[in-house]
Parts: sequence; C-alpha cells; structure tokens
Amino acid sequence: MKKFVNDPKQFVPEMLQGIALANPDTLKYVPDYNLIMRSDAPNANKVSIVQGSGSGHEPAHVMVVGKGMLDAACPGDVFAAPPMDYVLETTKLVASPKGVLLLVNNYTGDRMAFEMAQEMAEAEDIKVRTLFIDDDVSVQNSTYTVGRRGVAGNFFVMKAVGAAAEEGADLDEVVRIGEKVNSVTRTMGMALTACTPPAKGSPLFELGDDEIEMGVGIHGEPGRRRAKMKPANDIIDEMLEAVVTDLPYESGDRVALMINGLGGTPISELYLLYGRAHRQLADKGITVGRSYVGEYCTSLDMAGASITLVKLDEEIERLLAAPAEIAIRTF
Repeated sequence: MKKFVNDPKQFVPEMLQGIALANPDTLKYVPDYNLIMRSDAPNANKVSIVQGSGSGHEPAHVMVVGKGMLDAACPGDVFAAPPMDYVLETTKLVASPKGVLLLVNNYTGDRMAFEMAQEMAEAEDIKVRTLFIDDDVSVQNSTYTVGRRGVAGNFFVMKAVGAAAEEGADLDEVVRIGEKVNSVTRTMGMALTACTPPAKGSPLFELGDDEIEMGVGIHGEPGRRRAKMKPANDIIDEMLEAVVTDLPYESGDRVALMINGLGGTPISELYLLYGRAHRQLADKGITVGRSYVGEYCTSLDMAGASITLVKLDEEIERLLAAPAEIAIRTF
C-alpha cells in the first residue's frame, strides 16, 4: 500500500482537522465527537441539516458543510457508521428551534445509529426528523443494507433540503422536499478496480485484470454481476438503461445528469462517459437540464463511476440552482 497515512487509526481525525484548518472562517472541527460543523451553527431561523456515514466517500459528507448545504457532518471511521452518541451530540450542537433533519444513507449501521440518536434527542425535547436516502437501483438488498442503498444521489437531496432550509422553510416542508427529491433520483455504479482502506492495507476485494463489477456498492459490496471489461460506451449504456427504466424516466422528461467518479478515475474519462450518456438520453427524448461531472461520493481510491438521474420540475430545479458555500472551492 502506498498512501499518505500516518497512524491508520488517526486517518479520519487528521483529515477532518485539515478540512477545518483550510476553512477557518466557515467551519469548526469538534474532535470529541469527530464532526465538522458550520462555525455559525445553529441558526435559530433555519432548520439544521445533518448528514453522516462512514468516511472514505469524500467529498461526501464532511466537505459539503456550509451555507446552503449541511450544517454539520458526523462521519464514522472508514466505511463504518458513526457511533450513536456522536450523532446525538452533533444533533444537540446544531439543534435549532426550527428543528433538525438527519439525512441517512440506507445502510443498516447508519440507520441504527441515527434512529437511536433521534429517539435520544427527542427525549431531550429536540425537534428532529430522519430521512433515508435509497437511490441505488443496482440491488434491492446487499451487505449492510435493508432495501436499496444510498449512494451519489444523496447529493441532490442534500442540496435541495439545504437550500429550502436556508430560505426559512419549516421542518415539515424541508422533509417533504427531501422525500420528493429522493423519490425521483436513481443511481447505478460500477467498479474497474477495488479500493484499499488505510487500516486494511490491501484491496477490499479481488477483481481480475479483465473484470469489472456492475452495480458495485460504495463500500465494495457485490453488485448485479461480474463481467469482462468492455468498451466505455457499452458500460455506460448498461448503467443508463438500468437507471432510466427504473423510475422510469420517459420522453419529455427534463433531468439532472451526474457522472460521479469513485475516487480513482481521471476526469477525462468521466467526461467521456458523460458525453455518451447525454447523447443516449437525447435519443430517448430526455432533456438534460443540469449537469454534474466529477467526484461527489467516492469509495476511497476505487476506479469506477456511477450515473445518477434526477427528474426535474420547477421546484427541484430552483433549489438545485440556489447558491451554496462549501469547502469544495473553485477559483
């Protein structure tokens, strides 16, 4: 293994400290509970939005804390759900009179931690709701999940509820918007290679030099099938077909299209995939209204990609277009 690592047990805390030091005016790192939060949170005039899961998926979720997105992110260790007491303390730190919304990707460990934290927070008279994100069409059930997994589509839920909260929407309205976006969002991913967790020091699973995993999970969970390597167009066509037929998306729809890298894929290859997906959607009569290409929800250094579609309407498109200020910066 060749990685920039000191003590693997300190990998996540050292990363979080770096994020906070790079954003001293807007973010705060709380080492006692392994969390990143907005330096101006809580805001009494808005619902607080919290997301959390295992680390290793950056920029999700610790790098999207900021105005118009998350108020705090509570990560666990690499590919491990955060402890329940960390989720509870995060909820308490950002608790607002307007309430707290906990966003949870649909994995068993994350559900347990966040549901227990919600019960404990409610016992302390904190107004809190939980919304589960399950956009992955690859498999109905898999390792660590009950039902569909939550993957890169969670970015659209975060963005929409973050924008609504910033506008002053109440908790019920923010939940409604989150559920609406989740209901029209679908994702499928695939892997060219495995990933290497720092604490393990070796690839998480085995893939032959000429093999790919179609429908892989972001923790390396098995997908729909293992296949032989094939041209990029064939790969994206298979993923797109699985996504389009699931909702289904139909001729006349306007969508957001995301091509997400899993950590080890060059941006040039992601744009190649995007071009093919965009043309295929056009051939189906589906218009791409918003485009996203890059790394949003990764799996450490895994080479691979996922495709996400969101069916747009006037409300969703307005919220996705709203301004946000987060740790991922451009010049």
